Amino acid sequence: MEQGLAGLIAGALAFVGSHFLLSHPLRAPLVRALGEKGFSGVYSLVAFATMGWMIIAFRAILPGALPLWDGTGAAPWLVASALSLIGITLLLGSLRGNPALPQVPGATIAAARAKGVFAVTRHPMMWGFALWALGHILVSPTPRVLVLMAAMIILALVGAHGQDRKKAALLGADWAHWSAQTSYWPRLAALGGIAPALWAISIVVWLGATYGHIHAAHVYAGLWRWLL
Repeated sequence: MEQGLAGLIAGALAFVGSHFLLSHPLRAPLVRALGEKGFSGVYSLVAFATMGWMIIAFRAILPGALPLWDGTGAAPWLVASALSLIGITLLLGSLRGNPALPQVPGATIAAARAKGVFAVTRHPMMWGFALWALGHILVSPTPRVLVLMAAMIILALVGAHGQDRKKAALLGADWAHWSAQTSYWPRLAALGGIAPALWAISIVVWLGATYGHIHAAHVYAGLWRWLL
């Protein structure tokens, strides 16, 4: 168990650490040496390799370790279900109209208005992943789940903070104008401003994902935990 967990920790450190190194200190010299396309290829290769390492190490640890707390009750599952639904909604909403994507001109960012999921947080995709991971920790707080999901949370939220700093340095007043409209931390009150159509799509996706969870992980998640 200890040896397997050590392998998972090593994979998680490689996954998170390589992302941070390639996104910040190593990016500029590698782009100069390889060009943008070459750098993108290296970045993708390293990301897939380290993620594969982490997943293989996770699966090599047999389930059954004692959890840090009891996550089987109704309360943890209700909270985790709500977090996963909100996370999916933030993720789906981030796929359209994100002014913080790479290569977006500063003038476009300055003219953008924070609405929908971007009124909740300027990093809806990253918070979507983090909330999904936090939900898993709540209901399955075993060592292997804690390591895997903590890696996802750190990568998402520390990476989002690093993006803020990078964008502020590159875009100055344009980024300041955009970031002043929204927040790094989610504003829960702004969830009510998300379009009903997006909520409807998210619920359908959430129902499908949680149903698939039954077959992929042999665990009843979401509403299916109470319906089936």
